[in-house]
Amino acid sequence: MKLDELLSGMSPLLDPMRYVFVSVPRGEAMRSLEHALMLFHEHEGTTLVLADDATLDQRFVNEPKFARITLMVHSSLHAVGLTAAVSDALATSGIPANMAAANFHDHVFVPVERATDAMQALSALSRAAQGA
Repeated sequence: MKLDELLSGMSPLLDPMRYVFVSVPRGEAMRSLEHALMLFHEHEGTTLVLADDATLDQRFVNEPKFARITLMVHSSLHAVGLTAAVSDALATSGIPANMAAANFHDHVFVPVERATDAMQALSALSRAAQGA
């Protein structure tokens, strides 16, 4: 799929849940796995993305909160340019973003307080691609 098709069809969807990024030792990650939206093993420890809900370990309640925006277009892991275009649109608006690719969709994590701004920027990007 071409970049303009991906952008015009991305239909960003804001998840009402809030998330935190935390780092734990590898063994501890396995105990927390059932509550993790995402995990990534790094040399220094395991990063978990956890929902900020009743399952959240009390050690993590003061971590910064992030909103997740799912790009609803079915993007391929081989697609070229989607992450760069989304990141650029958000950077132009001064919005920090953490991109995560899964098998069917790309997800963007932004600070909760910038979620509305991010949705506006991504919607504008999608509209611009529709007119291309």
